[in-house]
Amino acid sequence: MKETMVETTVTYTLEYDGKLYMVRHVPARVCQETGEEYFSPDTVEHIQRLIKGGKSPDRVIETPVFEYV
Repeated sequence: MKETMVETTVTYTLEYDGKLYMVRHVPARVCQETGEEYFSPDTVEHIQRLIKGGKSPDRVIETPVFEYV
């Protein structure tokens, strides 16, 4: 299968320390066939600094959580 990669921005979500974080407009390479997202090491480090750095988020949203039982 041929993979076609597209440079774009995505919304990255991560659960860390019991909290859900969302980072918008993250640069990524996305495979058009599978939807798999790839991030450069610099991008990953930047996301980690944003979440762990103690900076206040641009906004906060409420998210419902359900248990799958």
